[in-house]
Amino acid sequence: MKRMLLTGNAAAAWGARLANVEYVPAFPITPQTEIIETIANWIDTGELSGCRMVTLESEHSMITAAGGAAAAGVRVFTATSSQGLLYGMEMIYTVAGWRVPFVLVNVSRGLATPITLEPDHNDILAARDSGFLQIHCSTCQEVLDSTIMAYRLAEDERVRLPVIVNMDGFYLSFTREPVEIPDPERVKRFLPPFDPENIRFLSGNPVSEAVAVLGGSPYSYFRYETHLAAMNAIPVFEEISRDFADVFGRVYEPVEAYRTEDAEIVFFMIGSFATKAREAVDRLRDAGKPVGLVRPRLLRPFPDDALRRILAGKRGVVVIDQNISPGKGGVLHAELASVLYGRAGAPRVLVSFIAGLGGRDIAPEEFYEMASVTGTAAEQGTIPPPRLLYTATELRDVRKLQAIAHVERKGRST
Repeated sequence: MKRMLLTGNAAAAWGARLANVEYVPAFPITPQTEIIETIANWIDTGELSGCRMVTLESEHSMITAAGGAAAAGVRVFTATSSQGLLYGMEMIYTVAGWRVPFVLVNVSRGLATPITLEPDHNDILAARDSGFLQIHCSTCQEVLDSTIMAYRLAEDERVRLPVIVNMDGFYLSFTREPVEIPDPERVKRFLPPFDPENIRFLSGNPVSEAVAVLGGSPYSYFRYETHLAAMNAIPVFEEISRDFADVFGRVYEPVEAYRTEDAEIVFFMIGSFATKAREAVDRLRDAGKPVGLVRPRLLRPFPDDALRRILAGKRGVVVIDQNISPGKGGVLHAELASVLYGRAGAPRVLVSFIAGLGGRDIAPEEFYEMASVTGTAAEQGTIPPPRLLYTATELRDVRKLQAIAHVERKGRST
């Protein structure tokens, strides 16, 4: 095992390399391209000699090629981001229905319009109902380890579904952190070669694949089979996590719970900004505030039971959504509410905050304010409306830009 400074992108590439991937269909998009460039360089230098990379003309073709190769019994890796994930969305749904196991790393980036290169989670959450499983990372080490674990999860015969490993663009994809690179021989013991007999297309024993035109009744059957396979992923992931901890000494449970045992108020969020929440928890603890953090690693399947157990008896939950569903609000808030509604011991209040859209930073004082607002709501038994984190200074700056644009348009019209 060696230790290196790696970006999140490089960590993803190392995960694919250590998994001994055989085929990488690719299409470049910022901020994901470094992953593909790194793997391409290893192929050129012979460090990844058993792998073939093919650049396709679009993400739609890339995902199609990934699914076709996986169906043929090849261990496949690919990656995309943002608009690229949406461009391939038709095939995201299609290959999940094929029940083919491969790993796709998504580097989250806000969606147009307007355009930003920085991260939020609307791209990855657009794929949550596709049948792909989702593992969300907050550190570069977690990206590497999750990529390796994702192959065990995808290829398990109880699951047999593709997996997205997600990280935040720029904040994580281009941030260098110390990362332990596992010894390849130990990885081989943890992750055996891909057994194509688990792929029903090859074994002649179709169980739950369907590509023909079918009526509503068989369609319902096959879609529900995909749902059951996704639910199987929770106990399978727990098994994989125990094995990973035994081999490598790092523990990855479906839900990260940080200082929650005696917490009264809990932050709930995903992604790299959760590392900021951890620091806020420590500072609030130093000030005598019983605050904790809950971060789902698995977002599909959604770890209902673990969340109910961890959040039982809490006074309030600060749900921080780095996304927005226009006309509804935060996606995570709605998902968590569906898990806790009507359950004995559920937190008194879930307070919704929209934060970090388009990569907007979340300041430490904003974490403190969110905890305070939620504590007050729990005491009063009232739930405030969803709030967008935004400062008066930011609003003044936007108003200035609007005024400049208005003057320019008026000048052109005269």
